[in-house]
Amino acid sequence: MFHATPEKGLGAAPLVIGVDEAGRGPLAGPVVAAAVVLCKPCPGGLDDSKKLSPLRRAQLEPQIRRRCAWGIGVVDVDEIDRLNIFGATMLAMTLAVARLVAALDCEPEAILVDGNLTPCGRHPDWRWPARAIVGGDGKEKSIGAASILAKEHRDRLMREAAREHPQYGWERNKGYGSAEHLAALRDHGPCPLHRRSFAPVAQADLFSLG
Repeated sequence: MFHATPEKGLGAAPLVIGVDEAGRGPLAGPVVAAAVVLCKPCPGGLDDSKKLSPLRRAQLEPQIRRRCAWGIGVVDVDEIDRLNIFGATMLAMTLAVARLVAALDCEPEAILVDGNLTPCGRHPDWRWPARAIVGGDGKEKSIGAASILAKEHRDRLMREAAREHPQYGWERNKGYGSAEHLAALRDHGPCPLHRRSFAPVAQADLFSLG
């Protein structure tokens, strides 16, 4: 999924992509990464998605989608369990950047990744220069924009999944290990969207089999 026809052009500035992910910690659902190139004028008020209210994120997301170039990478539960969550996150970031770069038909000068590690040397398809920035979603606007897109996209997927699996309260906890979610795991066992490589899910799975 990508969008590369922003309202305003990219200009002559070096192409810099911001990357962030959402969904490393939950017990259920995919991990999602977003890659964003800011365009002028970029939306105001960009920041770490965790620092923004749900209302503010909901307001900013369509602005970013309309006015910036972006790509989304989604890695589902089966791949998370096969690769582990770190490998799945590196894959999601690689997919997001690859889709954006292909749509722009232009190689970036730099990619800024939130955190302390990048997919460089950690995923075979990653081929771009990258720099990790701890707390980058609050320091670099392009990473902040990516954090908003990734979180809003993943939250939407979890709300949709909650309609099929209402017992876990995903519309509220988004798959994280809240007390409500853990209690539902004990009562109902895991469903196909749970990450069975995660200890609380594996334990609940064993309990339900026993």
